[in-house]
Amino acid sequence: MSNPMLANPSATDKNVLKKYLDLPQPADKVLATYIWIDGTGENLRSKTMTVDFKPKEASELPWWNYDGSSTNQAEGSNSDVYLKPVSIFKDPFLLGQNILVMCETYKYDKTPTTTNKRASCLDAMLRAKETEPWFGIEQEYSLMDRDGWPFGWPKPHGYPQPQGPYYCSVGADRSYGRDIVDAHYKACLYAGVRICGINAEVMPSQWEFQVGPCEGIDAGDHLWMGRYILHRVAEEFGIVVTFDPKPISGNWNGAGAHTNYSTKEMREDGGIKVIENAIEKLAKRHEKHIKVYDPKGGLDNSRRLTGHHETSSITEFSAGVANRGCSIRIPRSVGEQKKGYLEDRRPASNCDPYSVTEMLVRTTVLNETD
Repeated sequence: MSNPMLANPSATDKNVLKKYLDLPQPADKVLATYIWIDGTGENLRSKTMTVDFKPKEASELPWWNYDGSSTNQAEGSNSDVYLKPVSIFKDPFLLGQNILVMCETYKYDKTPTTTNKRASCLDAMLRAKETEPWFGIEQEYSLMDRDGWPFGWPKPHGYPQPQGPYYCSVGADRSYGRDIVDAHYKACLYAGVRICGINAEVMPSQWEFQVGPCEGIDAGDHLWMGRYILHRVAEEFGIVVTFDPKPISGNWNGAGAHTNYSTKEMREDGGIKVIENAIEKLAKRHEKHIKVYDPKGGLDNSRRLTGHHETSSITEFSAGVANRGCSIRIPRSVGEQKKGYLEDRRPASNCDPYSVTEMLVRTTVLNETD
C-alpha cells in the first residue's frame, strides 16, 4: 500500500504519535472509550473518560452522557442523551489496561432512543434463552479512497477488469487493501471480539469478516465492536470503510451481512425438521424482516436484493439447499447431516445486527406473527 500521507491531507505521522503512546500510564488509571450507535442507526460515535479502577463487568462503569443534538438523537433544547455501558473489550489502540465499551443510548427520561435496538433485542434473547440461539454473521464491506471511489480502482473513476478474479484472491493486481484486513483481524482478536475468519469478496476492494458463533445478545455486541475497530484501523491507513449495500452501481456485487442462525434443537439429530419449520415461519413474515434488515426500512436493500449478483428478489421469499440466490440458504452439509443451521442472506451490510437477530428469534422461537 502506498503511503496514505501522500493522498490524505489530514494524515499524521504515526512515529510521532508512538512517542506519546509509549509514555507510562498510572497504574490506577484506565482509559475507557465509550462507543455508541448514532441517530442514523448505522454510524458509530465514541469518546473517552478516565476511570480510577479496572472494571470486571460493564455494569461497574458509570453511565455517561453526550450531546444528542449533534448525533441526530435529541433537540438542542433538551440534548443530553445517556450512555449505558453494556459490554467491555480490550483496547487494541491505547493498549495496556485500557478498554473499549459498547453502550446503549437512552433519552432524557431513561427510555431507549429510537436507534437503541439492543434493549428490545435483549428482551427477546432472554425470553428465548432456553433454546440457546446461536448466530454467525458474515460482515461484508468495501474499502474506499477519500474521494469516494473504491480503493485500488483506476483514477479518476475508472474501472478494473470485470468480476471473477477477486474472490479469495491473492496478488497485487486483484487483492486491494489486505494490510487493513489483517491488521483488523489481529486487533479484533486482541480486543476479544469473536472474529472467526476473513476473505476477499467478489467485487475488488470488497472484503468480509465473520463473527461467531455467538449466543444471544453477544452477536450484536461483537459485530458492532468489530465494525468500530475496522473503522479505527482503516483510519490509520487513510482509507474509508463503507457498509453501503451497493456502493457501486452496475455489474458489481453488493454487500450483505448474511446471518447464520440455529437453536439447540436445530443442531441436534433430526434438526432439519426444526429448520424447515423455522423457514415456513420466516416466509410468512418476509416483508416485516425486510423492513428491519437495513436502517432505511428496506430502501438500501432494494438496490442490492435484485435477484442478480448472488441475491434473491426483495419482493419474493425463497429457500433452497446450497442456493446463494435464495432468501434462506440451507448449507449442503446441513442437508446431508439433517441438522445444523440456516443462513439468512437478506440482511444488508449496514443492518443493525441487534434488529436482525431479534427478528429471527421473535419469528422462529417466540412465534410472533404480526
